Amino acid sequence: MNSPVAAVHRLDRAGPVVGVDLGGTKIAAAVVNEDGVPGPVVTVPTRAAEGPDAVLDAVAEAVGQATAQVRVHGTGTGLAGIGVGTAGAIDSGTGVVVSSTDTFPGWVGTNIADGLRDRLGPIGASVLNDVDAHVLGESWRGAAIGVGSLLMVAAGTGIGGALMVDGRLVVGRHHLAGEIGHMPAVGADGLRCPCGRLGHLEALAAGPAILRRYHALGGDPEVGDTRAVVARAAAGDGTATRSVTEAAAGLGRTVAGLVTTLDPDLVVVGGGLAQAGPLWWDAFESTLRAELVEALADVGVVPAALGPVAAIIGAARPLFELI
Repeated sequence: MNSPVAAVHRLDRAGPVVGVDLGGTKIAAAVVNEDGVPGPVVTVPTRAAEGPDAVLDAVAEAVGQATAQVRVHGTGTGLAGIGVGTAGAIDSGTGVVVSSTDTFPGWVGTNIADGLRDRLGPIGASVLNDVDAHVLGESWRGAAIGVGSLLMVAAGTGIGGALMVDGRLVVGRHHLAGEIGHMPAVGADGLRCPCGRLGHLEALAAGPAILRRYHALGGDPEVGDTRAVVARAAAGDGTATRSVTEAAAGLGRTVAGLVTTLDPDLVVVGGGLAQAGPLWWDAFESTLRAELVEALADVGVVPAALGPVAAIIGAARPLFELI
């Protein structure tokens, strides 16, 4: 595996490596050992609304708490390196945010790697898009161990993706490879994506889209989140069922196009919607397979295995190339 790494300092073998999943509302961090096994996970609020410096302060706080957890168990001394998986497009060679959403005000242009070195000292640092970190985790310790060509799909509050070819993470010329949520999608006509454009997959298939569709179809206006819609669908509510299955089918149709284009060994599906139960999964996979030509009929499609620690493990993985 050859992943881009933003690092200018070689790792100290004696110290721990920390993986960080930097999300819009919380930051999760844990020490990860050389076998890809995480220690206790600590979480702190992201404080994104307060700006980039506050976010980096929060990451440093989470790292400090994670390493303190390891010291309690008698291993590790100084910090060796930190790997971060974060939302947005990342220039992983420098650790700079190239593109982001309004969830992180002022985030574009932030040098995450240098900002963390300012706070934590001359450590190794790697910064990746969060779904890129997720796919590295699943390929190292999860559902795709030993798989050479891998398409990762993340379906939750947003829609994301990542791609590995011959064991190498593909990031693209503009650091946007895998941003499948912003692909034009059948059925998304007239729907506004969080990026501001119309007709993208995320506007059709993400969690908030399911809730909007449920209300548009006349569902109970008191239902305020996607989990409740999914629960109603599981209980047999017809409007909720239609909202969930239409979104899942829309995602399946787009992923079928990606499978046809890329011909991967395996498709791994993660994110909250992948855990929404058989109603969502069956609509997703049956639509995907119905769109594939016969030669692609045996492509593997499996749920992610690592759950919330996937991005933590994957974010840490590039650091071990420096040891």
